[in-house]
Amino acid sequence: MTPLAADLLLLFRRDLQCLLREVALFPDDASLWRTLPGIANSAGNVALHVAGNLQHFMGAVLGGTGYVREREREFAQREGRREDVAAELRGALAAVETGLAAVTEAGLAAPFPALLGGHRVPTGRFLLHLETHLAFHLGQVGYLRRALTGDSTGSGAVGIGEIAEVAE
Repeated sequence: MTPLAADLLLLFRRDLQCLLREVALFPDDASLWRTLPGIANSAGNVALHVAGNLQHFMGAVLGGTGYVREREREFAQREGRREDVAAELRGALAAVETGLAAVTEAGLAAPFPALLGGHRVPTGRFLLHLETHLAFHLGQVGYLRRALTGDSTGSGAVGIGEIAEVAE
């Protein structure tokens, strides 16, 4: 695995594990699908979107997993079990591991294998984008959970310990 891929894997693992904790912190399945005025997507929709995005780009495109994305469902679903959403996020983590394992140094500089909104983007740059996309949505889910439930319990978002070198 390339050094960049190894570093990204640490970040993806940390942030996906945190998103799993956020989903679990919702008090019940129904609350995962609630929104507030002016908010179009529930935390459930955002989590499904993150999972579908990573399973598609990291798993199917880079890792050849065969995953077929249903992007419309990610935003249309209005109910479901927290455990089912968590299973999708665990699938996303597996896709990230598969995709990053397939990345070579030469591949990082090469254009990402799929056209992205009509643009070609170097693979390394797109991998960085995918991680920031995940982190952005992780923050949305955490904020929405707190606003909906009044529960300020933290989920350990962006903790540095999970990506730090072991102190000697």
